[in-house]
Amino acid sequence: MSHVIVVDHPLVQHKLTLMREADTSTASFRQLLREISLLLAYEVTRTLPMTTKRIVTPLEPMDAPMIEGKKLALISILRAGNGLLDGILELVPAARVGFVGLYRDPDTLQPVQYYFKVPQSLEDRMTIVVDPMLATGNSSVAAIDLLKKAGATNIRFLCLLAAPEGIKRMQEAHPDVDIVTAAIDSHLNDHGYIVPGLGDAGDRMFGTK
Repeated sequence: MSHVIVVDHPLVQHKLTLMREADTSTASFRQLLREISLLLAYEVTRTLPMTTKRIVTPLEPMDAPMIEGKKLALISILRAGNGLLDGILELVPAARVGFVGLYRDPDTLQPVQYYFKVPQSLEDRMTIVVDPMLATGNSSVAAIDLLKKAGATNIRFLCLLAAPEGIKRMQEAHPDVDIVTAAIDSHLNDHGYIVPGLGDAGDRMFGTK
């Protein structure tokens, strides 16, 4: 699939398997999610623009590589997106952070917005949207719609798992947005859950039902 990057690194795949297991505890699930998000962050930030800066090492001056431009923006789709957010912030602590509050109506499976707060100058930043699951794609598409209205033009979407249906929906609505994921699973069930998946990421991360 074009514009879809599956991170097949052995550490990512091993940690994902542990997260899928039904008897993995809430504490372990949360820790694994933080660890895997840090590894996924390496891939999603691979195309950050670079420049050079004149520095002086203990031996001699040199032109050393530096990230160019404004700090990147991390946008969490509440609430489950916060699990990915924590790990990425360990890698890029200076990133600006925003939140999009959406919940999925259980009958229509359509997103309902309840919160939106994002950094300024999105048009000058790489914007990384994080949500563990790309299932129907409806919430992700709605979030990116809002971000584009707020000025974002350089957007990446980072998720733990993706379903073919969600990828198709995203690519139809936002073909310019690259998707970075740890795995593409088989399909969605009648309730809009990814199969085989790992259950509800938010419930497993926060210990709720």
